Amino acid sequence: MEFWRAKQLTSKKFKRLTGVSRQTFELMVSLVKADEQNKNKSGRPPKLIIEDQVLMVIQYWREYRTYYHIGLDWGLSESAVCRRVYQIENILIRSRKFSLPGKKELWKMSSEEDLVVMDVMESPIERPQKRQKIFFSGKQGEHTLKTQLVIHQKSSQIICLGHGKGRIHDFRLFKSSGVKFGELLKVIADKGYQGITKIHQLTEIPIKKPKGKKLTKEQKKYNRELNRLRITVEHVNRRLKIFKILDYRYRNRHRRFGLRSNLIAGLYNHELAL
Repeated sequence: MEFWRAKQLTSKKFKRLTGVSRQTFELMVSLVKADEQNKNKSGRPPKLIIEDQVLMVIQYWREYRTYYHIGLDWGLSESAVCRRVYQIENILIRSRKFSLPGKKELWKMSSEEDLVVMDVMESPIERPQKRQKIFFSGKQGEHTLKTQLVIHQKSSQIICLGHGKGRIHDFRLFKSSGVKFGELLKVIADKGYQGITKIHQLTEIPIKKPKGKKLTKEQKKYNRELNRLRITVEHVNRRLKIFKILDYRYRNRHRRFGLRSNLIAGLYNHELAL
């Protein structure tokens, strides 16, 4: 769908189509236009207007069809679509309008009222030709890339992300990500973070059922209370995976996965602030 048709949609249908609101889309267009005006290069004008180019990139994230099929819809070659997607992604990242607060923000959140939830999201990938074992996730039963999310429980804002290969354990991913919490900051995580209390004492994780035994009623109640708080991060996972590039089997080079997941997380945060 070209922009002249998309702009005739209602706000609800426009967001359903693109995954972002009109305000966010207009900001993205303005950033790309500003970058184009700063260039001194002359040459043949592009086939698509800026609005259509941005809409094409969003369509790629939202539906994650191949460059070939998107190119057929827009009348472009496969290489032209790939090149423009990369260019617009780089422009949006350089603008820092969709940057995450970052790990340093966790040190500022030292109030006892602040609550942080941490979890790992997995995105399937195609089976690698080499070093397959380091990408294989025993939990998912397939090759994946892991994304660690740290969010603010009340606002659902994503604070920072961490990335790793499918085989890495959640707790090991946490240690390698370099995330550190303030002493007074309360953190909630799942059972995959067994042992984190030795690093951060205010971290709470569900009680694991002893082998051959059952949990008491008090322990079950404690786990339910934690899950009510932790469910926020699951809702954030769902919102991110509206963009099927994070949900479907990832076909591109892995080194760009982190850039795209951070950019989509930044778009999600920007939508929360509207």
